[in-house]
Parts: sequence; structure tokens; C-alpha cells
Amino acid sequence: MNRVGVAIIGGGPAGLSAGLQLVRANRRIAILDSNRPRHSATLQSHGFLTRDGASPLELRRLGREEFEAYPTAVFSQAMTREVIPLSADEAITAGFPDGIGFRVRGTGIRGAADVEYVARRVLIAAGLTEDLPALPMIRAYYGTALHSCVECDGFEKTDKPLVLIGETSDLFARALLISRFSSDLIVFTNGADTLRPEQEAQLASIGVRVERRAIDDIVGEKAEMTGVRLADGEVVPRVGGFVRPRWHAPVEFMGELEIERDDWGLVVVDERGETSVRGVYAVGDIVPPGPQQLIIAAGNGARVAAKLNMDMIRGMLGVGMIDE
Repeated sequence: MNRVGVAIIGGGPAGLSAGLQLVRANRRIAILDSNRPRHSATLQSHGFLTRDGASPLELRRLGREEFEAYPTAVFSQAMTREVIPLSADEAITAGFPDGIGFRVRGTGIRGAADVEYVARRVLIAAGLTEDLPALPMIRAYYGTALHSCVECDGFEKTDKPLVLIGETSDLFARALLISRFSSDLIVFTNGADTLRPEQEAQLASIGVRVERRAIDDIVGEKAEMTGVRLADGEVVPRVGGFVRPRWHAPVEFMGELEIERDDWGLVVVDERGETSVRGVYAVGDIVPPGPQQLIIAAGNGARVAAKLNMDMIRGMLGVGMIDE
């Protein structure tokens, strides 16, 4: 039986940070990582102290090396397939005194073997999958000319003619953020009714135009974006900007375990980071408010790891969940 204290699903900044804190608490920790990071198209990450401008993949590599340097760390290249709760008797037999435990199975990728762990707790740090607006060429410019994180990539767009493309209800707030970087901004709603007239008027008062016509595609020359082509054929010159995706929290591996989500589909957690399923925690982009800077995700991972560790200590001693 491959028994661990915590099985962490996802090896991004949140999962690796939590894993590092937990192995330093003398826990045996397994990280299952599918190697499908949401930010894999991004060439540089910003705002991470001491690593500003580093590739997100480089941050993951360094984090994995630091985690694996500890003797109780296990890192598996695996796609998590299922998380099955143990019965109270099974958990106690496995050595988990509070009767909480899970069987976590993963399918190996890139030639790695399949894995199976029996864990006292599960921490979901799987991140999100993105659904970008359905434009044929948008992926060709995503991560270079177009981005989703204003805080991460806004500075590099300073004083350039920019777009904001989206169909979500928070488009107004995103436009206000971007207006700090460029006075030449056009918000494209792609035919969606997501901006109220008073919001459009407020944007106009600071020089931001709203374009409600449907978009045909993103256009460019070689690797450079040059504009947005509308459905009527007009091309609006732009060199880059931001896209507001819709997100999906990939927790299909939970099977029939009902896990609470909010209106955006994000996983709801309490102040300790625990989900509606006892013993299952979640951290990073997958929890409200959704995608954040890498440094915030890492900090969130460290914070929840501390709460999770205390939960396990109290479970071992039978003194309940109060951790003040």
C-alpha cells in the first residue's frame, strides 16, 4: 500500500508550494501532475518576487526540484483518474485514526507508470481549463499578443493600441484595469450584452470605446497581431490586448462525490481551504475568485497547507477541527 499523508493533484505554483510546506512538516506527500499547465503558452511570468520575467515552466521546474529534495516527497507524472473515499473502517485499517482517507489513482503520462496512493487528505490544485472565444486564429496569438491576466502582462502593453475581448459580466472591471496601461483601448463584446449603458458611458468618459458588433477573427502578419476583423469585414487595427475566457474546473476525477461550486463553476472552500467533501481541500486558480498571479497562488498554497497540517494533527489526537 503506497500510503501518503496528502495526495496533491496538480504541480503548479499552488500545488508545489503546498507540497513544500507539507514535506517540511515531516509529511509524506505525493504530487500527481498531468503536465498541462493553463499558462503553458505564456513565455514570461511577472510579479513573482526574485523570478520576474521567468518562464512559467521554469518556475515549475525549480519548484519541483525544491520539493523533490526532501526524502518524503513523491512526484508522479500522472493524470488523476479517480478519487475514491475510504470507509471509516478502511481508513482506520490504513492507519488514519480519524477515519478519513482516500484512494487516489492516476494514469502515467510520457511513459511513466500508473500510480495509486492511499491518502489521509486530498488537495486539489489542478488549476483550470480555459474556453477562449470561438475565433479561428485566437490561439495563434494567445500568450504573445493576447493574454488573460492584466496584472501579469499589462505593464508590457503600456501605451499600445489594445483590445479587450470578452462576453462575461465582469468586462467593465477588466476594462478599468487595462485603462491604467493604455489610453487607446477598445472593448469588443462580440455581440454579447455584457455591458450596461451606464458602464459604456463611464468607459467613454475615460476614452475607452465599446464595440458591440460580432467578431469574425483575429488577423496578423506572421507572428504579429495587426487587428480584429469584424463579421461585416471591417478590420480594426490593434497590436494586442486581453481576452476574458470562460473557465472549467476539471474535477471529473471526483466521480460521484458532489463537490460544491459557485456560479462561475469554481470550487467553493471554507476559510481553511476545505471543500464540501470532508478531507478534500482545494487551492489556487480552481477556487474563488479564480485565476490569479502565480505568486498569489503560491502563497495560497502555503496558507492552506498550514491549515491542512493542523487538521491532520488534531485528527491524530482526536481533538476536533478547531484550530485557533
